[in-house]
Amino acid sequence: MATTALLLFDIDGVIRDVGGSYRKALAETVYHYSGWRPDPHCIDALKNEGIWNNDWDASLELIRRQGGALPTRQDLVTVFSDFYFGASPDAASTQWQGFICGETLLLDAAFFKELTAAGLVWGFVSGAEPQSARYVLEHRLGLQNPPLVAMGDAPDKPNPEGLIKLASSLMALHGPCPLGPGAPPVAYLGDTIADVRTVVNARVAIPKQRWISLAVAPPHLHSDANQQARNNYENLLTKAGADQVLTKSSSCLEVMLELSQSFPYQQLP
Repeated sequence: MATTALLLFDIDGVIRDVGGSYRKALAETVYHYSGWRPDPHCIDALKNEGIWNNDWDASLELIRRQGGALPTRQDLVTVFSDFYFGASPDAASTQWQGFICGETLLLDAAFFKELTAAGLVWGFVSGAEPQSARYVLEHRLGLQNPPLVAMGDAPDKPNPEGLIKLASSLMALHGPCPLGPGAPPVAYLGDTIADVRTVVNARVAIPKQRWISLAVAPPHLHSDANQQARNNYENLLTKAGADQVLTKSSSCLEVMLELSQSFPYQQLP
């Protein structure tokens, strides 16, 4: 079956809930060095600046804004990893005892079979460490050799290099032609302004390719008590350039089927 579109995913906040793992490690790392623990809304505000996709850099920036002495980046990475993995990232996952062990999945393996059955080619572009990304995709979801660009494979988002890199390789395998006129649309689903800006920047890099930005608010905003905060967050995603803000990650299948019919790639200029 020829692909109708490419659908690429961020992982954190889209495939798994990291409110009690990566974000908690960020907050505890900041507290470790400054004595101040940022709450989720403070972390959201920083992320909404659109340039702090890397949680190590985000931790350093929050410490800096508190006016405390800054640790070296490597020292901070070690402390952060102790919280998140609870052991060396390179150790076997059975030895991890950190926050990563409590992550909740937001999608399941059956969902990706549905995507394939619908003619959608999928993959992942994430700022997570390769060990963490592979753990959730292969160990938790059971996906076999999932197409992945992770930390270190490309510059941090919102630089679009990783998105373009994976889209190009998948288009070479499954598409009728390279990225550009005549190619199927490429969508990216993320949960931050940096994710949205990554798509916006990809449009600048390859303007004749159909790029679609899908966005979803992170899981910690989906409670009734956080409805106003979620509305504000979703408005910021739209203002940043998201083509559509979803109510949940799994809604992307229906949206992509509609979009692939609405924008037949054969008619692109």
